[in-house]
Amino acid sequence: MDSANDCVINVQGLGVERGETTILHDVNWQVARGEHWAILGANGSGKTSLLQALTAYLTPSCGVIQVDGETYGQTDWSQLRQRIGLVSSGIAQKVPLDEPALKTVLSGPTAQLGYWTREPQATDNAFAHECLARMRCEHLAERNWMYLSQGERQRVFIARALMTRPVLLILDEPCAGLDPVMREMFLKGVAELAQQPNAPTLILVTHHVEEILPVFSHTLILRGGETLAQGPTENILRSDLLSEAFGAPLTVTQTGDRWELRAGR
Repeated sequence: MDSANDCVINVQGLGVERGETTILHDVNWQVARGEHWAILGANGSGKTSLLQALTAYLTPSCGVIQVDGETYGQTDWSQLRQRIGLVSSGIAQKVPLDEPALKTVLSGPTAQLGYWTREPQATDNAFAHECLARMRCEHLAERNWMYLSQGERQRVFIARALMTRPVLLILDEPCAGLDPVMREMFLKGVAELAQQPNAPTLILVTHHVEEILPVFSHTLILRGGETLAQGPTENILRSDLLSEAFGAPLTVTQTGDRWELRAGR
């Protein structure tokens, strides 16, 4: 890659230490424009810490973090954070149960859960409907949060993230709690989003290779706070690498354009 300016994410020599504990060590990672990445790793591998460092909720001990050409420590990261969408099942659970989906989406630019700001302008409403339509859930606009399925909530939450026109959209284990049918419906929506014009760069954090769709061209594997492997997905989703990452014998197989993982050899 010729320049950091060609990157949506540029991480160089990232380290995070707290006391005598090393959380991340010498992580180097570049995400070029037009790429979508998956991040794999066992519990405690450093996935969450890497996300927190990217979104400035965890201060690095050393190294460089750049997002969309802006450098951590030299930029108002609170402003840049608004251009980084984050979707996780944990955050989605905090939305008021009696809030209509449209208002949940409208709350996106304020980065607040629970819509309490001024009455939206017509342009706000129109764009919120557009964001819902991008995720094929505009029909849910007036439905209260309590009546949405987990998969519908995740789609609405992505629409909420799109309200800020993010350059980067992080999906942090978005399929947690979804049954197999809802998971496939949700993943289909993610694939459609990735293929839309001006789509944000997508980062999928998961434990499950089954969730890594063909649109995720590259994969990063973390182990013990360090980079175990990274590169084109077809080169990274290998039995030997995943066995090392998860500390147990595993076999990866590919059927069509999807991957499967099973214990044992």
